[in-house]
Amino acid sequence: MPITYTSGEQIEVYRFSIPVTIGVPLLAIFLQAFLPRHFPFFSIFDLPLLVTIFFAMARRNPIAGLLTGAAIGLFQDCLGGYPIGVYGIAKTVVGYGASSLGSRLDVENTGARFLITFGFYLVHSAVYFAVARGMVNLTLTWSWSRGLVAGLANAALGIFLYFVLDKFKQRT
Repeated sequence: MPITYTSGEQIEVYRFSIPVTIGVPLLAIFLQAFLPRHFPFFSIFDLPLLVTIFFAMARRNPIAGLLTGAAIGLFQDCLGGYPIGVYGIAKTVVGYGASSLGSRLDVENTGARFLITFGFYLVHSAVYFAVARGMVNLTLTWSWSRGLVAGLANAALGIFLYFVLDKFKQRT
């Protein structure tokens, strides 16, 4: 089986209009801040994380992914009751990782998207836990069963969300 190399010029990089770039993350943060108050089961989902992963994988630029994750995370911190920067750090790591991985893998494949989302959910949870517990001294408990179930639920929701957001992609 021959091994093929995909150069940077062969990778499809997408951009988004200004309203989509700003509106989709704001809508995700707004829904994440207010839906769990009325529907407690919704707290298992992390819409801003899914949006961060999608934009980072689509743009395939580590700097853009890092900045997208930082902006979404910091804005999410502003609406939460926790110290500012905890979500910002976690989503920055995920944005950078997802965009770096997106430039090396076929992220248009549904199975790859599921696995990437699941993996980055766990990475996000671990970074969030480490920063909140180690740097901010919050009292949190880690639950592998909740983390795995939440990761699978977010990955499943991500597949549908990515399908909808694919409609807004523009080729560069």
